[in-house]
Amino acid sequence: MNNISLSKHNWNAFLYQDKHAFVWQYGEDLLQWLNPDPGELILDLGCGTGQLSAKIAESGAEVMGIDSAATMIDKARQNYSHLRFEVADARNLQIDQSFDAVFSNATLHWIKEAEAAIASIYQALKPEGRFVAEFGGKGNVQAIVQALYVAFETIGLSNPQALNPWYFPSISEYTTLLEKQGFEVNQAILFSRPTPLADGTLGMKNWLQMFGSAFLAPLSAEEQIEVIRIVENYLQPILYRDNAWTADYRRIRILAIKV
Repeated sequence: MNNISLSKHNWNAFLYQDKHAFVWQYGEDLLQWLNPDPGELILDLGCGTGQLSAKIAESGAEVMGIDSAATMIDKARQNYSHLRFEVADARNLQIDQSFDAVFSNATLHWIKEAEAAIASIYQALKPEGRFVAEFGGKGNVQAIVQALYVAFETIGLSNPQALNPWYFPSISEYTTLLEKQGFEVNQAILFSRPTPLADGTLGMKNWLQMFGSAFLAPLSAEEQIEVIRIVENYLQPILYRDNAWTADYRRIRILAIKV
């Protein structure tokens, strides 16, 4: 169970695009680090429903978007039929092309096999190609995770840690993995980014159902309701103000070059 991967997550592409647009909207800022040039070949790893792939394409670059979730790829193809989208596993990219850059937003924290993903990304890049990524870093959603653990213990279920699907590394941990593979890390930052959730009082429930389904899936419907109630009560003094929820995000951002 510790090896839950993005491909096993039950993604609802419509809800992802409609209710959780902050995922790609915040990622627009990361495009400044990518700084794509016309004619470049760029891989968008974990493209979701394709919005950032389309933004990259506006620069004149040629973009290929990949995601492990077929539901996301189907929606991306509907949204942007002129772009190329494929289902693929970041841990084992089998693409007959080399890229000038690999771009990834809000994806790599779903892949616990970080070394395999980094090796795969390295192989996909041309010499001097760049890897630009942002994802959950050390301390990301720490309060939410703690609330989930408390909720599981409260209803008498043991070892909720085994259900945790996420990988949130420190800068030193992740840059060491990159350098071990052969990357030169040019920039690496870890920063807090409290993120408002949509739908007011329903924001935390919606977030848990979309992103925390690894915790909820093994539970009965009644247990799910109780866990969400306990989580909301635990987090209300911390993450709920003015009839709206905020997620306690911390992000790691990386720019590395294949040498």
